[in-house]
Amino acid sequence: MSDYTPVAAGTGARARIQRGGAFLAGMIMPNLGAFIAWGLVTALFIPNGWVNEIARATGAVAKDGVVPFATQASTIVGPIIVFLLPILIGYTGGRTVHGQRGAVVGAIATIGVIVSPLALGLAASGGTPPKSISDLGPQFLGALIIGPLAALLLKWIDSMIDGKLRGGFEMLVDNFTSGIVGGFSALVGVFALGPAVFWLTTVFANFVDALINAKLLPLASIIIEPAKILFLNNAIGNGVLVPLAAKQAAGPDGKSILFMLESNPGPGLGILVAMMLFGPIAIRATVPAAIVVQFLGGIHEIYFPYVLMKPILLIAAIAGGASGVLMFSLFNDGLLAPASPGSIFAYILVAYPGDLPTILLGILVSAGVAFIVGAALLGFGRNQNSGLDLEAAKEQSARNKNKPATAPVA
Repeated sequence: MSDYTPVAAGTGARARIQRGGAFLAGMIMPNLGAFIAWGLVTALFIPNGWVNEIARATGAVAKDGVVPFATQASTIVGPIIVFLLPILIGYTGGRTVHGQRGAVVGAIATIGVIVSPLALGLAASGGTPPKSISDLGPQFLGALIIGPLAALLLKWIDSMIDGKLRGGFEMLVDNFTSGIVGGFSALVGVFALGPAVFWLTTVFANFVDALINAKLLPLASIIIEPAKILFLNNAIGNGVLVPLAAKQAAGPDGKSILFMLESNPGPGLGILVAMMLFGPIAIRATVPAAIVVQFLGGIHEIYFPYVLMKPILLIAAIAGGASGVLMFSLFNDGLLAPASPGSIFAYILVAYPGDLPTILLGILVSAGVAFIVGAALLGFGRNQNSGLDLEAAKEQSARNKNKPATAPVA
């Protein structure tokens, strides 16, 4: 368990769910700096990022032009989200289960999940299979699963051979078992877990498509928000919603509400504010930076670990998302194009003329609902000291590692 992740007290079903979510969040929270770095670079330098938009607004480049430096800087965006972030998650998950050796096999195994769509030619219905590494998407869910599993397999093998080796052979056997387990786990990622994650993504996408066809847009949040928390937001957004929205926007109205179902920054903002004010003391200090990256930068992935840490907040995400969609529907709002990334600035830029005030109102309502529900689910901070502070997290982490706890933080 990461020192960044508060420990749930109790033995009931709710506590077990919280511990499961905390375990998943514990793979992400130590790497939050990498997510923030990616979020800042993405928000600044992608074609629709701040640098290019400011340059266009000031006339430094043409309306459809880009700043050369921004283009060069944005080349690191893809490799970070496709490779670095999932590998860090798999590495951290493996380390949590079996120390440094578990971390190594977790990282190796994650590569298999990442390249699975390319190796097997997996593509969504009507989509095109990836032709090269540059066509791959992020595989966060696969990394959350395969990293700990690979480390768990190595841990079991180590327990079987512990104390049965002659002196001098330990390093040789350790290295070979790590290599064998890592390679085997990577192949499992390619041929088993990768397709399983792809199938799960397809199921979520089909559910969303069915709800849209049934014109039950607010209910789509019941599928979209859990899918987002599992880091399937890009698959749902770009794979389902954006193509449907583009067809709708090409019609007589010239806009589509579907562009806003997944990209609305309101629910994430509400949850983050609730966590900042009423969440576990251990993580409150990390939230302001996450708010900037999420709401202003449009990088929604930054708030997913906070929901994983407290899975009950998924209710707040669904309530916020559904309320926002309901508001957009009531006012017949829509966007001209995808709000990418899903920041408040992107919404302002692509809002349909005349719809901006009610779109901003919908975002505000969704943020407010998510905040109120989230704050209530967090007990308005009343339980902040019941096993959820930093000292308790450190003590639990020390017990997990079978060593004395360090001095408590003042």
